[in-house]
Amino acid sequence: MPNVGDSDASSPAGPRDPDWLPPEINTGVAHPARVYDYWLGGKDNFAADRAVGDAVIAALPAIRFAARANRDFLGRAVRYLAAEAGIRQFLDIGTGIPTAGNTHEVAQAVAPDSRVVYVDNDPIVATHAKALMTSGPDGATAFIQADLHHPEKILADPLLAATLDLGEPVALMLIAVLHFFTDDEDPRGIVSTLVDALPRGSYLTVSHLTADFLDPSQAAAAAAVGERSGITYVPRTEEEVAAFLAGLDLVGPGVVPLLEWRPPADDVPEDPRSAHIYAAMGRKP
Repeated sequence: MPNVGDSDASSPAGPRDPDWLPPEINTGVAHPARVYDYWLGGKDNFAADRAVGDAVIAALPAIRFAARANRDFLGRAVRYLAAEAGIRQFLDIGTGIPTAGNTHEVAQAVAPDSRVVYVDNDPIVATHAKALMTSGPDGATAFIQADLHHPEKILADPLLAATLDLGEPVALMLIAVLHFFTDDEDPRGIVSTLVDALPRGSYLTVSHLTADFLDPSQAAAAAAVGERSGITYVPRTEEEVAAFLAGLDLVGPGVVPLLEWRPPADDVPEDPRSAHIYAAMGRKP
């Protein structure tokens, strides 16, 4: 059962038809996953997404670079977890539209028996995930269409129990997703609910936008774009990002600019703050 959640991936008028869209998708309203896809050079986005993406680029010209750097960080983190930490189970929430180097591809290149559950609330992500995020024969993948605002529903979903063994360590991946939550939405409580459900030896990996490396006017302009488009961006400080990993044993180098988190030896950044993102990983003791 290598792909637990792909039962409708081959329907005649479904995700294998390039002109087909789920009826619940509102193409006139921007969605973070599709804006991110646009910054990465993808094609699964619409005019509303590109308009917001361009407006953010105007305020923060480095955002495309930051998006690519964030994707590279995901690969480094997953490789560390699979190769060095021995993790074989991943829960990737806020997955985004599939592109090269998805979590299961990176993990299964190291350990073919890796099992991955993806979660996202965007119907177009669900469409592509079911068609494209297919596991190798020794592992498994599944996709759950759900919202991180409701972690209990994610944890209770039958597909999660069918794919992951919560009695064994799990790597929880929250990559570039927590900055869409205001403090009033209690993102720390959401993270705690998820981490509390995982056994000892599990890991939490986070990347998060910050304004620490930006001119205040740039940060304000980017926030204004998000407000006008209905997409919330809440950059947080190093201390605030570290709070998401409270009670965990930080994996070196700790909470650092994303480009400083275990960069390849042949690609050490000259200016690690050129991507305005913090990254961190912690292990549940």
